[in-house]
Amino acid sequence: MKELTKAEEMVMQALWKIEKGFAKEIIEVVEYEDKKPAYNTVLTILRILVEKGFVKYETYGKSFQYYPVYTKEEYSKASLESLTKKYFNGSPKSLLSFFAKEKKMDLKDLEDIINELKKK
Repeated sequence: MKELTKAEEMVMQALWKIEKGFAKEIIEVVEYEDKKPAYNTVLTILRILVEKGFVKYETYGKSFQYYPVYTKEEYSKASLESLTKKYFNGSPKSLLSFFAKEKKMDLKDLEDIINELKKK
């Protein structure tokens, strides 16, 4: 799966939130530094997302209703796998160790992860 730029991810986050919508509806949900992006900018990003295979649309007259091809969870999983390969030699253990060392996780967080793994 291809990676998204920050602008593409911003539009996808909005689309995942509303599940499907027209450009104006997507713009209303986009979160970008307390301001809304320009209509044409969002249309351009949506066109790119369609070309990349992340978004499809249904036609209603001259309007397009967009919807995501991948769920947020599917994209998150692929992104995390890519991050793990690029920066942690493909080792989830190294990734987890990094977060633990950087104090982004406490012992309770690690215990919760262990308990989740035991459930599988």
